[in-house]
Order: sequence, then C-alpha cells, then structure tokens
Amino acid sequence: MKSIYKITLLVGITILVSSCKDDLKPNYQYMPNMYEPISYNTYSQADVFKGGKEGQLPVEGTINRGFEVYEYPNTPEALIAVKAANLKSPLGELSQKDKDKGKELFGIYCMICHGESGNGQGKLVTQGKFLGVPNYKDRVINEGSIFHVETYGLNLMGSHSNQLSKKERWLVAAYVLELKSKL
Repeated sequence: MKSIYKITLLVGITILVSSCKDDLKPNYQYMPNMYEPISYNTYSQADVFKGGKEGQLPVEGTINRGFEVYEYPNTPEALIAVKAANLKSPLGELSQKDKDKGKELFGIYCMICHGESGNGQGKLVTQGKFLGVPNYKDRVINEGSIFHVETYGLNLMGSHSNQLSKKERWLVAAYVLELKSKL
C-alpha cells in the first residue's frame, strides 16, 4: 500500500513540474552577452569599415607576432644560393645540452624517414611507404641548406617550420652534419 502512495506522489510531482513549462515564453538568460555577441561577426556587412565588410586584410608590411623572418624564399634557386652562401648557424658553438636536444629532435621528426644514422633507411623507407629518401653521405649539404630544407621542405619532405622553432631547426641541422661526418 505504501508503494502505491509513493508512485502516486511521484506521478503528481511530475505532472505539476511539467505543466508549468511554456514553450512560447523563453526562460530568463543569465549573462546574455555570452550568447548574443555585441561585437561584429566576421565577414558580416558593416558600414563603418572600408569596403563595407568587417573582415579586413592586414596592413601591408605587417607580420604576425612571434614570426621569425627568413630572408630566402621557397624556390629551388634560393636553395642553390643558400648552399653557395654557406650559411652558418647563428647559435655559435653548441653545448652538450644543445647537441642532445638536436639529437632528440632528430629522433622525433627525422629518424622515421632518414634513419637513426642518416643513411636514408628509416622505418617508413624499410616498410616501403616512401622511396628515395637520401643518404646524407651522398648529398652535398651544409648547415644552411639543411636549415632551408627544414624550413620549406623539399620533394616529399614537408616543411617543419610549424613544428620546430628557428633555434630547434639550427640544432637539428648541426646534428645532421654530425651524422654526415660519421657516415
């Protein structure tokens, strides 16, 4: 008998709560600025801006915050110019900690294709996923050309400038030259 009273009470409360809901009248909003922006929407029409649209191009000559300028463009001629200029690392003499960091970064980003010793027989090459990965021994490379290829990529190798900072790319270039000398 007690369970019938409990069920009746539960059904009554459910009916009472659900009967108060009105779909035609929305509820109050707490902090409505979070739901209804007061700023302009991107690419919307706005008469206060030049051209009548909100999304404007950046001012000519500006660069992104934190962007590091590299004076050579992404062209084959620039790679030849970098090799000829024999660019050197601006880091100077590397400490053992920096050399270890270069080795670690090589292991993360380069070893999968180029191999542990730089012989072009990384895991992806031995499995047949990529072919034609060069052996460092067979290449005429210098620190600047390695940095340039890391920055822009070459052939199947993509750019690593999004993953590695400028300093880290120079560290990897120094480690690649160390590997080349051991081959």
